[in-house]
Amino acid sequence: WRFSTNYIDFNKGCPKDVYLLPKADQLVDEAKRHKILTFLNAYFGYNQIMMHPNDEEKTII
Repeated sequence: WRFSTNYIDFNKGCPKDVYLLPKADQLVDEAKRHKILTFLNAYFGYNQIMMHPNDEEKTII
C-alpha cells in the first residue's frame, strides 16, 4: 500500500514564474564585474583552482 497525491489541480492554481532564463553571454558579462567567482561542474563537482601559497592565509580554511 502506498499513499500518493495528485497535484495537477493544485499546480493549476499556483502562479507561474514569468522570469526567463538568462542567456550564457549575459551570465558571462555579469560575472566579469566580480572579483571572486565560484563555479560548479555538476558532473565532476566543484572545480578547485590552485592558490599561491602566500595567499592561503586569506582563506577561511
